[in-house]
Amino acid sequence: MFLRAIGRPLLARVKQTTGIVGLDVVPNARAVLINLYTKTLKEIEAVPQDEGYRKAVESFTKHRLTVCEEEEEWEKIEERIGCGQVEELIEEAQDELKLIGKMIEWDPWGVPDDYECEIIEDDAPIPKHVPRHIPGPLSGEFYQTLEAVQTKRVEPKGVSAVTPGESQSKA
Repeated sequence: MFLRAIGRPLLARVKQTTGIVGLDVVPNARAVLINLYTKTLKEIEAVPQDEGYRKAVESFTKHRLTVCEEEEEWEKIEERIGCGQVEELIEEAQDELKLIGKMIEWDPWGVPDDYECEIIEDDAPIPKHVPRHIPGPLSGEFYQTLEAVQTKRVEPKGVSAVTPGESQSKA
C-alpha cells in the first residue's frame, strides 16, 4: 500500500534517460545549474559593463538562475526555460563559462579607437568551379505573379478572372 500511494509518485520524478546518446542524466541538475549560473555571473564581471556580450550573458543567466531558484522540479525548469533538457542546459552553461574565459583572454573590446584595419582587395580571377553566389535571372512568371500581387489581382493557373458585370458560364 505504501509503495503504491507514496512510492510511485516519487519514482515518476526520477529521469531514467535523457534520450540523447552520450548525455547522461544528472540527478542533482538543479543544484548544478544554480552553481554554474552563479559562477557565470561572477566571471562575466571581468568584461566591461557597456559591452553587449556582458549584457546579453547577464540577462539570460539571471533569468535562468531565477527560474532554477524558483522551481524545485527539473520538468518545470525545462518547461520555463524552454531550451532543452536540464542536462543540455548544464552543457550550455559549462560552454558559456569556457567562452567567457576565452573572451577575456582575446579582449575584443580592447581595440583602440584610432585602430585602422587594413583592407586587402584581391582582384584574382575566381576559378570556374567556385560558385559565385549570384542569383540567376528570374522567370517571367515570377514578375507576372509579383505584378498581380501588387495590384491585388491573383489568378489561379488555368482560371481566368471574372470582372464585375460578367458572369461565369456554367458548363
